[in-house]
Amino acid sequence: MARIAGVDLPRNKHVNIALTYIYGIGNSRAAHILDLAKVEAMKKVQDLGEDEVNRIRQVIESEGQVEGDLRKETSMNIKRLIEIGSYRGYRHRRNLPVRGQRTHTNARTRKGPRKGTVAQKKKSAAKT
Repeated sequence: MARIAGVDLPRNKHVNIALTYIYGIGNSRAAHILDLAKVEAMKKVQDLGEDEVNRIRQVIESEGQVEGDLRKETSMNIKRLIEIGSYRGYRHRRNLPVRGQRTHTNARTRKGPRKGTVAQKKKSAAKT
């Protein structure tokens, strides 16, 4: 099993698909990385040689941030928005949609399950 950027890549998948298991690498970036590393995209991970894995690793390191560094930068950006008191930071803090979506009817994923209204008990008339 090839281990790149702290992630074990699945052995039975093609390399271009397996690279997308790394946080920060999507389909187009995986294709670009394999192009620079001169590795065939349709090759399975289990068929990769040690030199090919090392070339992929070097290209990923030179290309930019992935995995831990990228997650850390994203969380720091959100933390900064919250600290400066921006509208986007307020939406993050309240766990509401940040990018202008409506919340009157939708946004159940972000808001969580509905909080149903509790029916109040009728007050019994005091008999004297």
